[in-house]
Amino acid sequence: MGGNSVVKWVFLIVITNYVVFTIGFSSDFPILTKNTYIIQMDKSAMPESFSSHLDWYSSKVKSILVEPETEGDDDQDRIIYSYQNAFHGVAARLSEEEAERLEEEDGVVAVFPDTKYELHTTRSPLFLGLEPEDSTSVWSENLADHDVIVGVLDTGIWPESESFNDTGMSPVPAHWKGACETGRAFQKHHCNRKIVGARVFYHGYEAASGKINEQTEYKSPRDQDGHGTHTAATVAGSPVRGANLLGYAYGTARGMAVGARIAAYKVCWSGGCFSSDILSAVDRAVADGVNVLSISLGGGVSSYYRDSLSIAAFGAMEMGVFVSCSAGNGGPDPVSLTNVSPWITTVGASTMDRDFPATIKLGTGRIVSGVSLYKGRRALLANTEHALVYMGTNSSSPEPSSLCLEGTLDPHVVSGKIVICDRGISPRVRKGQVVKDAGGVGMILTNTASNGEELVADCHLIPAVAVGEIEGKLIKHYVLTNPKATATLAFLGTRLGIRPSPVVAAFSSRGPNFLTLEILKPDIVAPGVNILASWTGEIGPSSLPTDRRRVKFNILSGTSMSCPHVSGIAALLKARHPEWSPAAIKSALMTTAYVHDNTHKPLRDASGSTSSSPYDHGAGHINPVKALDPGLVYDIEAQDYFEFLCTQNLTPMQLRIFGMYSNRTCKHSLASPGDLNYPAISVVFPEKASVTTMTLRRTVTNVGPPVSNYHVVVSQFKGCAVTVEPTALNFTGKHQKLSYKITFKTKSRQTIPEFGGLIWKDAVHKVRSPVVVTWLPPL
Repeated sequence: MGGNSVVKWVFLIVITNYVVFTIGFSSDFPILTKNTYIIQMDKSAMPESFSSHLDWYSSKVKSILVEPETEGDDDQDRIIYSYQNAFHGVAARLSEEEAERLEEEDGVVAVFPDTKYELHTTRSPLFLGLEPEDSTSVWSENLADHDVIVGVLDTGIWPESESFNDTGMSPVPAHWKGACETGRAFQKHHCNRKIVGARVFYHGYEAASGKINEQTEYKSPRDQDGHGTHTAATVAGSPVRGANLLGYAYGTARGMAVGARIAAYKVCWSGGCFSSDILSAVDRAVADGVNVLSISLGGGVSSYYRDSLSIAAFGAMEMGVFVSCSAGNGGPDPVSLTNVSPWITTVGASTMDRDFPATIKLGTGRIVSGVSLYKGRRALLANTEHALVYMGTNSSSPEPSSLCLEGTLDPHVVSGKIVICDRGISPRVRKGQVVKDAGGVGMILTNTASNGEELVADCHLIPAVAVGEIEGKLIKHYVLTNPKATATLAFLGTRLGIRPSPVVAAFSSRGPNFLTLEILKPDIVAPGVNILASWTGEIGPSSLPTDRRRVKFNILSGTSMSCPHVSGIAALLKARHPEWSPAAIKSALMTTAYVHDNTHKPLRDASGSTSSSPYDHGAGHINPVKALDPGLVYDIEAQDYFEFLCTQNLTPMQLRIFGMYSNRTCKHSLASPGDLNYPAISVVFPEKASVTTMTLRRTVTNVGPPVSNYHVVVSQFKGCAVTVEPTALNFTGKHQKLSYKITFKTKSRQTIPEFGGLIWKDAVHKVRSPVVVTWLPPL
């Protein structure tokens, strides 16, 4: 970054990201007479003259209507949702003028425009140490995880999948209040002791996009996209022996918490997922009685008080619900995270030690390694050479003609040849379809600088191999300098024991968290590359309309896949420790995470050849077995999170959005946002060079043996001296709390952040916190 400060650079990126999001937002919402707005109400302000809150909300909406009421357009029609659990208020269709008038009304706390979210699209149990065959395993079926219910907000569920077989499961827990909503191709019998609830939320989507076409889309919990089925099975799928995708990844597929229940909340439709629907689903799920919410989707980042998902998650957290969200697939760009609120567990993606190798043998004899999930009759045999063609003009930067976009390939040029396509703009599998349609017999998919050496396997419709940026440049150079270039493709199946692993996925969104630098995000990484799980019977594994193949399992990549790993493991921890708060569960996951791969070196970043940092991997890679017994936890109560918000320069009205239902007020117990009792430690020196010393405070709760003695080990930093007081914590009882303070004294201000760690150790436990030190540039 040269002499520039990372923070100056960060804010430039933030502004750029904001503009992009705003433009995207505008294109999604043409100016109409009415749009959907989410109205948060002060529940306690309802006049006694009203018999119910909905009557009062309706009266408020009716009082500000600008257009005269006509038949079929009254205030009740304007209201599409009412919220009363994690959030209080309504969603209503209003003109901009009406929304502005409503915002001025007594009892109205906030008015938000409906926003669009996108999905963040089985080896993992074994890789994570969750061996089901081992009867002595800490995750053996003796656990009461049958009583834990995970709500999955997604595209619905395909109930016929073997992953949702409920054989041997105990009756549905008595506390469950959910329902099995029926609709096209989804009846009551599709729910069982595994799928205990299924609901749909579409009013916001229809208000923005028009009525759902029920001939082409299931207006029911049934999943035709596949994403929701895949995430639900990853969370809590029952074991299925012999699971595979066209022979790849053969083995037993199982979710993280095989005994947990699933409640499917369908909030995403063919045109996206809308915040009013998501908010209604969270509200309903909390009332239904879920213990964990798994949300593999996200939108742009906005202030805490303008982010409806953040507000709903705060309400869920107050009710004891653990909320896990995907970090987003905007990496490796910095400041690309979504879902950054401290009460949300933000999950990045990493690789496993399994791969699907394929090779390219060039006419020169050189063999290049790549990956593929292709399986079909059109396999290009290793002894059959085909001509190679690349439509770009240089090997370093992609051009429209090299991206294999629709209509860019000339059949006269590519017919009968293997076509080289650069990644970018269009979906990877779609490029293969374009090549196939133009008469090409195969494809080599080459990474560009933004993907680096990360290899993501796809179930292509044509023989295709994906290669990294370096090898891709070599192949393109070979083609551009040799008019008779040839190659053969070979597909080698499944390989285990890949080293190094895990590696942080290039696509995984990165920090820092520009809303609050003192809250390090993401929180953690988990398997999110080439994940095998159940699939819909409605579409093929490539999701392309032309794909006639039907499979029971599919292999997908994305932080959408890593999020349910964490949700399922949180369900296991909740089963073993039902008294733990959402923050205690998060702390256990973070402080036991590891930061070294299977070659004992620091975790690496797939987008380059460098080690990853806490801005990429957070606290590290999830380690479920260790998380069961973390020794100490950093607990945070709802009031503590509210105190954190009190440090964020919010107005009293903005704070009321979070504080009203429990009558919260600022007690100013935190000197700075960095004093929130977060498991990660991020200290930010202000612009004033005169501030040379910063002190943060933390409190740990003993959840290990009553008598436990810990000592501290902390990294050394180039720019500051670090001291911890006290250096030892001696516990005499279970659940006892002890505090410490960590002081940073500047020696020389650094222009980029420094990373390290702080570990509390006893004979058994290592309670690790990542540490980030940032110096803001002088004014």
